[in-house]
Amino acid sequence: MKILVINCGSSSLKYQLINMQNEELIAKGLAERIGIDGSVVKHETIGKDKVSIEEKMDNHKAAIQIVLNALTDENYGAIKSMDEISAIGHRVVHGGEEFSDSVVITDAVKKALEKCSSLAPLHNPPNLMGIDACEEILPNVPMVGVFDTAFHQTMPKDSFMYALPYELYEKHKIRRYGFHGTSHKYVANKAAALVDQPIEHLKIITCHLGNGASITAVDGGKSVDTSMGFTPLEGLAMGTRCGDMDPAIVTFLMENEGLSSQEVNQLMNKKSGVLGISGVSSDFRDIEEAAEKGNEKARLALDLYYKRVTKYIGAYAAEMGGVDAIVFTAGLGENSATSRKEICKNLEFLGSKIDDEKNNVRGKETIVSTDDSKVKVLLIPTNEELAIARETKALI
Repeated sequence: MKILVINCGSSSLKYQLINMQNEELIAKGLAERIGIDGSVVKHETIGKDKVSIEEKMDNHKAAIQIVLNALTDENYGAIKSMDEISAIGHRVVHGGEEFSDSVVITDAVKKALEKCSSLAPLHNPPNLMGIDACEEILPNVPMVGVFDTAFHQTMPKDSFMYALPYELYEKHKIRRYGFHGTSHKYVANKAAALVDQPIEHLKIITCHLGNGASITAVDGGKSVDTSMGFTPLEGLAMGTRCGDMDPAIVTFLMENEGLSSQEVNQLMNKKSGVLGISGVSSDFRDIEEAAEKGNEKARLALDLYYKRVTKYIGAYAAEMGGVDAIVFTAGLGENSATSRKEICKNLEFLGSKIDDEKNNVRGKETIVSTDDSKVKVLLIPTNEELAIARETKALI
């Protein structure tokens, strides 16, 4: 069984083709600048040279057709025909309260996703475009929607509710939804396997630390709290997002800086975070380099970031009544030994101890804590595409 995993953005489309008999990656790629001049598909079939296909893509349907052509090309393709694709798994960012698990896509599911678009206007519409395009080109291939929010639907009400008038929840479904759920679920299960314990017996804190970042408390295999909220803006400071702050700052900026609601939203999402503090970059590698050269704002950005991650870990350990494992994943979590060490240095009171030698590693599934550490600290590379493919296989 070969499953095609599709992740549509507003002007991009990431894809992977996975052989589910052995869970090996067959091909992958990225279509960029969809609907914009200079569109290109960067394609790689494993074991063959990478290729760039510069071709006009007016919409997602055109992009998917070019992707399928690339997958079946006799020179750089991976399969002989589209008939070899058994199913398609779609990453869908927001499932609202409608979906607590992955689902086979039907007309009814699509209508429900359209209703959720108001909750994720930047993400759900392109996700739906990808689904519609695949339906048109491959009408007989079953499709599955895998939701970023689904894993967090197990949160109790006192975790997901905001202290706003209750009727706003009833009317607009204003609540914490959480994101990165596919990643958090994947690495939590991997962590349980790595420490050789049933996940039902473990309290795990998963730290998805990339340009977008979130932390989740996983108790007995279920998400019980998470740092992102109604949107992916809440929680940690991130690459360009502010994360938690006094909400009165919004109205203050509107009144004193003359900003519109859209301009404040842009400021909080695109101009804040470690970029806003450091003035250097949203890339932690650039910020670390600047800090090492004595840039005080870069150092402040890093210290602020590490402290917020540490605070959430401590809070979730208290909320769950303990913690057995702390997991680091995503770009920064997987590749920065310094970040893992700095975040954990004030967590020894929980019983976690980083082993500097074990921690000196990048992108490898391993335990980085000392042998006598009561709380295991793990590095587990995330693989959201494989997780989506597994969900798709299970349903199809």
